[in-house]
Amino acid sequence: MNNDTLNRTEDEAFAADRRAALGFVAQAFEEALMSGLEGDSFAHAALFTAFQELVGVYGEEAVAQFAENLPRRIRHGEFTIAERH
Repeated sequence: MNNDTLNRTEDEAFAADRRAALGFVAQAFEEALMSGLEGDSFAHAALFTAFQELVGVYGEEAVAQFAENLPRRIRHGEFTIAERH
């Protein structure tokens, strides 16, 4: 597997799986917040768990290449829902 596999978006079934997965993560996040866990603590744990899974599936090099694109994506607002600061 390579970085292209990590970044694929053209496959509709893959996109549907990602949307479903996002729903599960959002639900877990909400439950964690309702139980009193701080949002940033859960976010850090979710990122750590996500990177563990990606490395297990795609390998360290492919995930490192994928992660190299994250600063640009963050700066371009890809993960921004609303202004928070």
